[in-house]
Amino acid sequence: MSFGQLKLHPEILQGIRAMGFTQPTPIQSEVIPLALERQDILGCAQTGSGKTAAFVLPILNHLLQHPRPGLRALVLVPTRELAAQVETVFRDCGRFTPFKVAMIIGGVGFHGQQQAVRQGAQILVATPGRLLDHLHQGSFTLSQVEQLVLDEADRMLDMGFLPDIRSILSRLPQGRQTMLFSATLLPEVERVAAFALRHPKRVEISPPTSTATGINQVVYPVKQSQKSEFLVQFLKSTQIRSVLIFCRTKHGADRLAWRLKELGFSIGVLHADRTQGQRTVAMEGFRKGKFQILVATDIAARGIDVQEISHVVNYDVPRHPEDYVHRVGRTARAYKVGDAVTFMDPEEQSFLTAIERFLGVVFSRAILPGFPYVTPPQLEPPKPKTFSNIRWGRRRIASSRKALFRR
Repeated sequence: MSFGQLKLHPEILQGIRAMGFTQPTPIQSEVIPLALERQDILGCAQTGSGKTAAFVLPILNHLLQHPRPGLRALVLVPTRELAAQVETVFRDCGRFTPFKVAMIIGGVGFHGQQQAVRQGAQILVATPGRLLDHLHQGSFTLSQVEQLVLDEADRMLDMGFLPDIRSILSRLPQGRQTMLFSATLLPEVERVAAFALRHPKRVEISPPTSTATGINQVVYPVKQSQKSEFLVQFLKSTQIRSVLIFCRTKHGADRLAWRLKELGFSIGVLHADRTQGQRTVAMEGFRKGKFQILVATDIAARGIDVQEISHVVNYDVPRHPEDYVHRVGRTARAYKVGDAVTFMDPEEQSFLTAIERFLGVVFSRAILPGFPYVTPPQLEPPKPKTFSNIRWGRRRIASSRKALFRR
């Protein structure tokens, strides 16, 4: 199928051609025809699959076919980085259309955002908290919104935005079209879909517990105290174009970035304590190749869309399997190839085991030749525990029926 077969407006097709695209991705092929028919959609697709354009193109098409002034489309996203990514896709796909896009996020001047909407924006990309601030102050209303997108819904729920989402939904017209997208359709997401969507069409392109094809995944066992030294040797011994390194904490990201800068690496840093200006500089520098390495926390896991990331390094093993999926999804974008590398201290084994169970795989373990390990790395994955050793929550399964029923 080509984009020309999707019955999109000629001005949109012109924008798509200018971007160099000819064929839609699977999620686009499934979602766009349904969205053009004004269906509510519950979509599940792995990161990097082209999901953003799957809702951007139908929104632009609707606005072109039914022109009138006012704020008519709203996209809710969990982070500033993802908001910037979505806004960019709107601008690229709609470069030959007259529509204005406004972005409402924290860390940016309140008045400028207010003016951007009042001066004729038809499309609004927003994070829930800052949008509610504007609504409470009467900056503008959502009374004319005809299309709503809840993007990365699972992440918004993880970040505690459910009350904000409910409040925003209560301010929207009942007859709107709603599209909800999530990397995983967990029960919490299904519950949001139940009150936000009307008879939605479900689109699931790939299993929710999968990473993109094309990602080579490997684990390097190494003591926490040696990780920074190990990283430096790894970077020097590996052919890399651009590397995204994930740390668990903001302070850890700062410490690691400082050490790498001292050694002459070109570094950008991205985490919640950075100002919006600093975050923009880091992202643009990384995207344009000024920074070969970007050190980030999980705030960036779903908001970075850089096509040529050759390596994702999990400097710290993520605590939740879903976070691993989103981290490594920053490489092998758009069905390309890439490497996902995880440095694992023995104390992090339980987190890695949870990831492997979640994905249904066992990662290869490897060593770095010539590295002076303090402790010889364990290259054999731990054997699966027997039933009597499985833990549910913090309690061990009892060996007797009487003890089991006493719980």
